[in-house]
Amino acid sequence: MDSTCNDTSGGLPFVGSLKGTSMRLDTPGDADFLLELYTSTRQVEMDLTGWSVETRRMFIAMQFHAMRSAYAAQFPSAKFSIVLQDGLPVGRMVVNRDPDEIRIVDLALMPGARNLGIGGRLLRELTLEASQARTPLRLHVLRHSRAINLYHRLGFVTTAESEIYRTMEWQPSGNP
Repeated sequence: MDSTCNDTSGGLPFVGSLKGTSMRLDTPGDADFLLELYTSTRQVEMDLTGWSVETRRMFIAMQFHAMRSAYAAQFPSAKFSIVLQDGLPVGRMVVNRDPDEIRIVDLALMPGARNLGIGGRLLRELTLEASQARTPLRLHVLRHSRAINLYHRLGFVTTAESEIYRTMEWQPSGNP
């Protein structure tokens, strides 16, 4: 992240050098972008349905609003942030910070922003924050997600697994 940009979502300032990347809290004006981003994360699944464009649009909108409501209810203190690249929105990150853990509730990037180091950078910033707080960093991920390889490279380990999700955790050095 650009060292002149601060994360205003409640975490640490960005201290690295992924030029042009920053974060800000999301606002009601981000609704269209967030729906577009969510749609991009469900595109492969929707392509398999055989549904009409209108049915897909209605289903995605319903699922998007349900997801946002569920996150807000389950994690009322979470910070909902927009990831920016050169001032343009390219992703979202939802992080809940409690005294006993930092939880990545959601992290998603637009297809054109994937595999550029942005996600890894965001995760490394959170591991730094967790290390300084001496608290674990946790997340849930779809069991067959390609992101699991990134999480493993950054030191996350699988702590539980279901048919659909993996629970993963990163521990600061010296923590049990």
